[in-house]
Amino acid sequence: MDMKKKILVLGGTGYLGQHLLVRFSEEIKHQQQKYELAFTHYSTPPQSLLNEISPSIAFHVDLQTGQGLDSIATTFGQPDVIVNCAALSVPRVCETDPTAAMAINVPSSVVKWLSNFGDSVLLIHLSTDQGCCNSCKLSKCVKLESNKVADVTLCLKLHANQSNPMPAYLVFNYGMDSKKVAIHTFLGGVKSCRPAFVSVYEGAKSFYKEEDEAFPVNVYGKSKVAAEQFISANCSNYAILRSSIIYGPQTISPIVKSLPIQWIDSVLLKGAEVEFFHDEFRCPVFVKDVVDVILTLSKKWISDKEQMKLLLNVGGPDRLSRLQMAEAVATVKGYDTSLLKPVSASSVNRGVNSPADISMDISKLSQTLGIKPTPYLDGVRLTLDATAHS
Repeated sequence: MDMKKKILVLGGTGYLGQHLLVRFSEEIKHQQQKYELAFTHYSTPPQSLLNEISPSIAFHVDLQTGQGLDSIATTFGQPDVIVNCAALSVPRVCETDPTAAMAINVPSSVVKWLSNFGDSVLLIHLSTDQGCCNSCKLSKCVKLESNKVADVTLCLKLHANQSNPMPAYLVFNYGMDSKKVAIHTFLGGVKSCRPAFVSVYEGAKSFYKEEDEAFPVNVYGKSKVAAEQFISANCSNYAILRSSIIYGPQTISPIVKSLPIQWIDSVLLKGAEVEFFHDEFRCPVFVKDVVDVILTLSKKWISDKEQMKLLLNVGGPDRLSRLQMAEAVATVKGYDTSLLKPVSASSVNRGVNSPADISMDISKLSQTLGIKPTPYLDGVRLTLDATAHS
């Protein structure tokens, strides 16, 4: 008789965690797979979630200290697969408390606990696209003097591949003044004149591959890169998933934070003009596709038991600006698209740097697991249909 395989989801009350637990529970109920299911939480788990995924076991765990992890091994037993969905994922919060961001987002307590089980456990860790922000190799700094702006420090990061020169990304350090400045630089021998603003975000190309070097521009991205490095150095078997913006239907127990599609729908419903960035690009991914990736990896590990050291981009197939994301919602719902006003990301101070273009190359995902993520417009329709019937 086959033993049931034990699946542990860290951060089971969050957005992805709830969707994942519900899907594993459906697999159990339909007898497609023989699993025992457990999850961790920091606050009290909602009863509606517990009812939906019964039978499962909930454990209170402080992932900063690791307190509560030992009780999992005692009560639930050694997991076969651990999925880490827990994170401090709001960039602005990470920026104000970098110590907490590093303590929570780098799973050192979990990895240390895993060392008790040898190489028999797979850790699936959710990372982010915000670590992949710049592939520039050549960096030069010069000092400029100006009658109007004194001691302006100009940092130029030029792309090393001069056969495909990229724009210079400019950072001016002169207090909080955000005057527009025109400057001249040389890019691959071609003279150009470009406007620049204070705190122009890094992000030097499109469709990042997994092997591209990571240069995160904020604390959240830095903490996620640190986590990737820590896991790859200390875990025998792992799959690190760099996800883009995750969107989709609301969870069984509604989460507090705004969901992308639902928020866009709610503001457009009011009939007022709304501003969206036209120059910040992502590859938003449907939540059920992320769940499919995790289930596929779990099943592969359970059936093959072959060493796994994997880094995958998990994004949708479409590179979209924030404006284009909103246009898709407006199209599906029949809203007046003239209400959408394009603005530059540099025109808004969000209290944290945000990379301009971290679109993903997901060819490795398709080649490795045979998964083709849902096109964004289809995902928007599925999300809004689920909202209408909830």
